[in-house]
Amino acid sequence: MARDLQIVLDAVLDGVVVVDMQGRFELVNSEACRILEISAESTQCRPIGDALHSDHAVARLAQAVLASGRPAIETELLVPRRLADDLYLDLAASPLFEDRCQTGVVIALRDRTIHHALREVVSEREHLAAFGHIAAGIAHEVKNPLGGIRGAAEIMASRTDDVRTQDAAGLIVREVDRIATLVDDLMVFTHGEDLQLAGANIHQILDDMLELLSMDPIAAGVKLERNFDPSIPDLLADADRLVQVFLNLARNALQAMQGQGTLSIATRMTLDHRLSAESGASRPTLLVTVADDGPGIPADVIDKVTTPLFTTRRGGTGLGLAVALHWVSRHGGTMRVESKSGRGTRVRVALPWRRPESDGASS
Repeated sequence: MARDLQIVLDAVLDGVVVVDMQGRFELVNSEACRILEISAESTQCRPIGDALHSDHAVARLAQAVLASGRPAIETELLVPRRLADDLYLDLAASPLFEDRCQTGVVIALRDRTIHHALREVVSEREHLAAFGHIAAGIAHEVKNPLGGIRGAAEIMASRTDDVRTQDAAGLIVREVDRIATLVDDLMVFTHGEDLQLAGANIHQILDDMLELLSMDPIAAGVKLERNFDPSIPDLLADADRLVQVFLNLARNALQAMQGQGTLSIATRMTLDHRLSAESGASRPTLLVTVADDGPGIPADVIDKVTTPLFTTRRGGTGLGLAVALHWVSRHGGTMRVESKSGRGTRVRVALPWRRPESDGASS
């Protein structure tokens, strides 16, 4: 009977864990093993707090229900994993009773990672679209007056011999040009033009980016590390835009590292979570990770770092990460920033892999 029950549980798409009143594993199905990075054999009769760790969300929930005898539910919990990407889980725990006596707890684990990621993608794209409308309005209202101010300053400089007046006019011209450049940078969010898609080698793109970076004084003293998967085939992409994406990410990391440490660029293909094309077809995912061992990003700031014009760096425009997110999104991909203060930052860019010869030349 136990074997028959195990077969049934292994066929269930959600994870299922059963523990006894001492908090020891009794049953665990294959999906729970995948989620929790455990095996059924290694957990048999073992305390759940030892097999996972005492502060693991599943262990905490099991102990809470064992103590209270009442069901408990937690939704979209971020559960860290050692060997694979972290997951978002819905957890539901219920006490088990036999002859009115509690005999243990059953916990259902539902992987909500894809649902969470898709919701974030939709939210990001709506956010970028809204900012595009705002940027267009700013450009319309600001650019025309800027031209008049610049022209007036040039006339003022040409009609006076006073050095201080000429210096003031020159300052006005420089500041007007700086504002105009910022407005032009903002206009990237209003661009709805087609990407220039063609067959591209992601490692050639990254090598081009790193070559540009190596000539920048900001990279002096920093070790640039490549961890490339050589089996990754060419993909359909706008190579120039992707160089811009990864150059922005790398420069952002180098500015945080201040001339010391290691900047690591890694690539791999993943089939765990496929991205969808505009046609709705599911595609394998190319994952590029840009990681540094700099000071990291404070928890109260990390959710804002891809917001246009938000910056914590003196003299920064707050557009580097926002522009990178924009072009990743235009490729149908996602970008995630993960960081802890004092422990470095990791940015993961996931791009839907498209075969160059099987798709059109524009997106």
